[in-house]
Amino acid sequence: MTAETAGAPPVVELVGAGFAYEEGPAVLSGVDFAVPAGRSTALLGRNGSGKTTLLRLLSGGLRCGSGVLRCAGREVTYDRKGLTRLRTAVQLVVQDPDDQLFAASVAQDVSFGPLNLGVPEAEVRERVAGALAALDITALADRPTHLLSYGQRKRAAIAGAVAMRPGLLVLDEPTAGLDPDGQERLLEVLGRLRDSGTTVLMATHDVDLALRWADEAAVLGPSGVRTGPVAEVLADAGLLAAARLRRPWGLAVEEALRARGLLAAGEAGPRTPEELARWAAGARA
Repeated sequence: MTAETAGAPPVVELVGAGFAYEEGPAVLSGVDFAVPAGRSTALLGRNGSGKTTLLRLLSGGLRCGSGVLRCAGREVTYDRKGLTRLRTAVQLVVQDPDDQLFAASVAQDVSFGPLNLGVPEAEVRERVAGALAALDITALADRPTHLLSYGQRKRAAIAGAVAMRPGLLVLDEPTAGLDPDGQERLLEVLGRLRDSGTTVLMATHDVDLALRWADEAAVLGPSGVRTGPVAEVLADAGLLAAARLRRPWGLAVEEALRARGLLAAGEAGPRTPEELARWAAGARA
């Protein structure tokens, strides 16, 4: 969090939000959830817990059945003006990139959102170039989208959202379907976006990924959403059990090392097997 974002209202906030699909039971009820500016947040929950529904409420794709959505402290209205304001601030990237890509080439797809907002062509070209560079896919600008690999399609879909220059980038299971190398490359990209000032909210069921990547964790369970610093929230065994999530590997290793006096007070433990190997090498040196 920077000096500019400290004390700022949440980028988006749900207050007492509820939602049910037509002729179905309530998916969410009485949810209070705020996304703080300048932080990376992992939204966790079991399959079917309502994570995707929550993301669509935050981005305006769905409208709260009860409660309100606020953007930068102002209640969102669902007329054209209100939704344009929200979608300029918040961009959602869905889990399957094929649901988001539709233009003939990568550059055309990435340019669609800014053009649709009436952004001048010179600025659109600048935004497209910046988004492609941020996602490390400049070389793919003229590539037909149907010839991209799955990982390339994921990054192209994210580039389309980045070109809108949102304050908040919302990602639904962005690492799903990627091999380990693809996951690492995507996390590096998200790290650069975060460092450049974009607030990132990622839905995932991978507690290990959340622990190593996020500043904040938000766990969606039967009693609502619990939020807080990622290591603190994911150390709550009762919360994880209620949400049907397992304990993160990194916290279990940290506890074992600390119990044996191998970690100093306040020192964070390794979060991945690779970090554990480097820590062990350093401890033996």
